[in-house]
Amino acid sequence: MMGTGHGSPRAARARGRAARAAAYAPLCGSREEVLRRHLPLVRRVVQRLAARKPPHIELDDLVSWGIVGLLDAIGKYDPRKEASFSTYAQFRIRGAILDHLRSLDWVPRSVRQKASLIEKTAHVLEGTLGRPPSEEEIACELGLSLETYQELLARIGEMSLFSLEDLGFGRGEERLNIERRLEEDEEDPLGALLTRERVDLVAEAIARLPEREKVVITLYYHEELTMKEVGAVLGLTESRVSQLHSQAMLRLKAPLSDHFGDPRGEEKR
Repeated sequence: MMGTGHGSPRAARARGRAARAAAYAPLCGSREEVLRRHLPLVRRVVQRLAARKPPHIELDDLVSWGIVGLLDAIGKYDPRKEASFSTYAQFRIRGAILDHLRSLDWVPRSVRQKASLIEKTAHVLEGTLGRPPSEEEIACELGLSLETYQELLARIGEMSLFSLEDLGFGRGEERLNIERRLEEDEEDPLGALLTRERVDLVAEAIARLPEREKVVITLYYHEELTMKEVGAVLGLTESRVSQLHSQAMLRLKAPLSDHFGDPRGEEKR
């Protein structure tokens, strides 16, 4: 009998309706219900950013800004174009929080200058040594004790918001588009080539990191663990993980900025 088989037009239409219903499921219900259902996404993003927030900013502030991002995601999400709502919303939430923090202009100039000095020193030493310099070598070049250098890294980590997303993939939506382009059958060969080149450059830069910093970056960004969870895996304190993260970002910033520009769009100081 026609039209009743698994591959029939009727079955295909039914599968299409089911797929569309599943895609829109995250947005079913009133705006308040959708918001309440996805609040755990805000808490998840806040938990990951908490270790890098300024000391005077409360967690409740991050949550409030994250909710703004979630509302933005609810209003703009299009399942026909975007990845899963959870993925899309988390990028929007993170972007909203970081935009608010950056708008406060709370990072002292002295901290920016010290971060820039470490970045340049590490870059020069790597060129001289032919390998990433150790913490001891960077500290010695700066005329600091290892303890003082690590304390400086901790301070930079607390007050620095640049991340792997900024260095290699831009902000949320841009990275989302890049990841989606790599997964799809790309119609634009040149666009696909440039996308893959960017991803390869980031991967190569990470591969050159010292082993422990490479593991921190992998666990934090790929496995999406919090810094506290990374510390538990590696047997390190959360503050030590933050130091290693800061150092890795400073190592990555110089070579990747040559290709992508200043990740924060700041003027050189």
